Amino acid sequence: MTIANWTILGACMLPVLTMGLAKAASLTLKDRKARYDNNHPRDWESRLTGWQARAHAAHNNGFEALPLFVAAVLLAQQAHIDQGRIDILALSFIGIRIAYVAAYLANIGTLRSLIWGAGVATNVALLMA
Repeated sequence: MTIANWTILGACMLPVLTMGLAKAASLTLKDRKARYDNNHPRDWESRLTGWQARAHAAHNNGFEALPLFVAAVLLAQQAHIDQGRIDILALSFIGIRIAYVAAYLANIGTLRSLIWGAGVATNVALLMA
Protein backbone atom coordinates (compact mmCIF):
# COMPACT_ATOMS: atom_id res chain seq x y z
CA MET A 1 0.00 0.00 0.00
CA THR A 2 1.34 3.43 -0.90
CA ILE A 3 1.88 6.34 1.47
CA ALA A 4 -0.95 8.16 -0.30
CA ASN A 5 -3.28 5.25 0.38
CA TRP A 6 -2.38 5.41 4.06
CA THR A 7 -3.16 9.14 4.08
CA ILE A 8 -6.69 8.30 2.95
CA LEU A 9 -7.07 6.31 6.17
CA GLY A 10 -5.59 9.25 8.08
CA ALA A 11 -8.01 11.68 6.46
CA CYS A 12 -10.89 9.38 7.41
CA MET A 13 -9.74 9.18 11.03
CA LEU A 14 -8.94 12.87 11.59
CA PRO A 15 -12.60 13.97 11.94
CA VAL A 16 -13.24 11.10 14.36
CA LEU A 17 -10.23 12.11 16.47
CA THR A 18 -11.29 15.77 16.37
CA MET A 19 -14.72 14.98 17.77
CA GLY A 20 -13.14 12.53 20.18
CA LEU A 21 -11.31 15.45 21.81
CA ALA A 22 -14.59 17.21 22.53
CA LYS A 23 -16.21 14.03 23.81
CA ALA A 24 -13.28 13.15 26.07
CA ALA A 25 -13.08 16.67 27.50
CA SER A 26 -16.79 16.62 28.33
CA LEU A 27 -16.33 13.59 30.59
CA THR A 28 -14.43 15.74 33.10
CA LEU A 29 -17.23 18.32 33.45
CA LYS A 30 -19.06 18.55 36.76
CA ASP A 31 -22.40 19.25 35.09
CA ARG A 32 -23.68 15.83 34.01
CA LYS A 33 -25.96 17.43 31.38
CA ALA A 34 -22.89 18.89 29.65
CA ARG A 35 -21.15 15.52 29.45
CA TYR A 36 -21.23 13.42 26.30
CA ASP A 37 -24.40 11.33 26.16
CA ASN A 38 -23.94 8.20 24.08
CA ASN A 39 -27.69 7.53 24.22
CA HIS A 40 -28.50 10.93 22.68
CA PRO A 41 -25.37 12.11 20.86
CA ARG A 42 -27.17 14.55 18.53
CA ASP A 43 -28.81 16.29 21.48
CA TRP A 44 -25.39 16.63 23.12
CA GLU A 45 -23.87 18.07 19.94
CA SER A 46 -26.59 20.72 19.71
CA ARG A 47 -25.66 22.01 23.19
CA LEU A 48 -21.94 22.41 22.54
CA THR A 49 -20.30 25.80 22.99
CA GLY A 50 -16.82 27.25 22.66
CA TRP A 51 -14.00 25.08 21.42
CA GLN A 52 -16.13 21.95 21.61
CA ALA A 53 -18.63 23.47 19.17
CA ARG A 54 -15.73 24.40 16.91
CA ALA A 55 -14.41 20.82 17.18
CA HIS A 56 -17.81 19.61 16.01
CA ALA A 57 -17.71 22.03 13.06
CA ALA A 58 -14.16 20.93 12.19
CA HIS A 59 -15.34 17.31 12.45
CA ASN A 60 -18.11 17.99 9.93
CA ASN A 61 -15.77 19.86 7.61
CA GLY A 62 -13.32 16.97 7.74
CA PHE A 63 -15.96 14.67 6.34
CA GLU A 64 -16.93 17.29 3.75
CA ALA A 65 -13.31 17.53 2.56
CA LEU A 66 -12.91 13.77 2.31
CA PRO A 67 -14.59 12.97 -1.05
CA LEU A 68 -12.47 15.41 -3.06
CA PHE A 69 -9.27 14.21 -1.41
CA VAL A 70 -10.01 10.51 -1.91
CA ALA A 71 -11.01 11.12 -5.53
CA ALA A 72 -7.91 13.23 -6.18
CA VAL A 73 -5.55 10.58 -4.79
CA LEU A 74 -7.21 7.69 -6.59
CA LEU A 75 -7.50 9.55 -9.91
CA ALA A 76 -3.85 10.62 -9.74
CA GLN A 77 -2.85 7.01 -9.13
CA GLN A 78 -5.10 5.78 -11.92
CA ALA A 79 -3.44 8.28 -14.27
CA HIS A 80 -0.04 6.79 -13.30
CA ILE A 81 1.31 10.09 -12.00
CA ASP A 82 4.68 9.76 -10.26
CA GLN A 83 3.83 8.05 -6.96
CA GLY A 84 6.39 10.12 -5.07
CA ARG A 85 4.61 13.30 -6.14
CA ILE A 86 1.24 11.87 -5.14
CA ASP A 87 2.63 10.82 -1.74
CA ILE A 88 4.08 14.28 -1.06
CA LEU A 89 0.84 16.04 -2.00
CA ALA A 90 -1.24 13.58 0.03
CA LEU A 91 1.00 14.01 3.09
CA SER A 92 0.80 17.77 2.60
CA PHE A 93 -2.98 17.55 2.65
CA ILE A 94 -2.90 15.70 5.98
CA GLY A 95 -0.58 18.31 7.47
CA ILE A 96 -2.83 21.06 6.16
CA ARG A 97 -5.91 19.41 7.66
CA ILE A 98 -4.18 19.11 11.05
CA ALA A 99 -3.31 22.81 10.88
CA TYR A 100 -6.92 23.53 9.86
CA VAL A 101 -8.27 21.74 12.93
CA ALA A 102 -5.79 23.58 15.16
CA ALA A 103 -6.81 26.96 13.72
CA TYR A 104 -10.49 26.03 14.09
CA LEU A 105 -10.09 25.00 17.72
CA ALA A 106 -8.08 28.17 18.44
CA ASN A 107 -10.86 30.27 16.85
CA ILE A 108 -8.58 31.93 14.28
CA GLY A 109 -11.08 32.30 11.45
CA THR A 110 -9.02 34.08 8.80
CA LEU A 111 -6.08 31.71 9.17
CA ARG A 112 -8.46 28.76 9.15
CA SER A 113 -9.95 29.93 5.84
CA LEU A 114 -6.50 30.36 4.30
CA ILE A 115 -5.51 26.88 5.44
CA TRP A 116 -8.76 25.49 4.01
CA GLY A 117 -7.85 27.10 0.67
CA ALA A 118 -4.44 25.44 0.80
CA GLY A 119 -6.16 22.08 1.27
CA VAL A 120 -8.35 22.65 -1.77
CA ALA A 121 -5.30 23.77 -3.76
CA THR A 122 -3.50 20.57 -2.77
CA ASN A 123 -6.40 18.52 -4.09
CA VAL A 124 -6.39 20.51 -7.33
CA ALA A 125 -2.64 19.89 -7.62
CA LEU A 126 -3.30 16.16 -7.28
CA LEU A 127 -5.94 16.32 -9.98
CA MET A 128 -3.76 18.39 -12.31
CA ALA A 129 -0.51 16.49 -11.69
